[in-house]
Amino acid sequence: MDSFELNKIIGAILGTLLFVMGVGFLAESIYHPSATGPGYALPEPEGGGEEGGGGEEAPAVSIGTLLAAADATQGADQAKKCGACHDLSEANANKTGPGLYDVVERVIGSHPGFAYSAVMQEHQAAGDTWTYDHLNQFLLSPKAHMPGTKMTFAGVKNDQERANIIAFLSTLSASPKPFPAPEDAAPADEPSGEPAVSSEEPAVSSAEPAASSEEPAASSESATSSEPPASSAESAASEASSAAQ
Repeated sequence: MDSFELNKIIGAILGTLLFVMGVGFLAESIYHPSATGPGYALPEPEGGGEEGGGGEEAPAVSIGTLLAAADATQGADQAKKCGACHDLSEANANKTGPGLYDVVERVIGSHPGFAYSAVMQEHQAAGDTWTYDHLNQFLLSPKAHMPGTKMTFAGVKNDQERANIIAFLSTLSASPKPFPAPEDAAPADEPSGEPAVSSEEPAVSSAEPAASSEEPAASSESATSSEPPASSAESAASEASSAAQ
C-alpha cells in the first residue's frame, strides 16, 4: 500500500471523528437543559432520606380513641390479608409468621416454635407484651417500630382500618382484654379553668351607726344657779332689821 492510500484512510478516520464530535456539540447545544425562569424548590420528604424509613412513625390519635369507634366485624374482613402469613384460628399454628390467636397481652416473641428476629427476642427478654398501643404502632409500620423485624409488611396507614383489625384481634381469645380508655376525650365535669363568678354581691348594710340621743350631761360645777348667793340674803335681812328699829 502506497502512502497515498494510507493518507486517504487516515483522512477518512479523522473526518468521521470530526463529524461525530460536531454532531455531539450540536446536540448538546440544542438539548442541554437551562434555567429560563424562577425555580421552585421541591419539598423534601418528611422523616429524612435515610435508608430504612427515616425514623419511627407515630400514630396521630391514641389507640384508646381509635378503638372506641372500631368495628371488629369490618376488622375480620380487613384482617384477611393477615391470614396469608398468620394462623387466626384457635389452632394457632405457625406459618410464615406466628399464630395470632390470643395475641393481645401476650409476651412479644414468645409463641412456641417460631424463629423470631433478634429485635423480637430482645422484647421477649425484657418482658414486653403486645399491648394495644404496641399493636397499633407495629401495624402502622413494622420496620419503623421494630427495626430488624422479619416482617416485610408495609403497614396499615389508615387509622380506622388499623383499629378495626386490632379490635378483631382482641376477639381471638377466650377472655378478650378490655380496651384502654380514650385519651383524647375530655371528662364531662372538667373545669373550664376560669374562676367562677358569684352572682351574689356582698350585702350592703342599710343601718347607719345610731346617733346617740343623749347629750353629755353638763357639769354641775359649771351650771349657773338661779338662787342668789347666801351672802346677799344675809345682807338684805340685816338691812330690813335696821329699818324696823
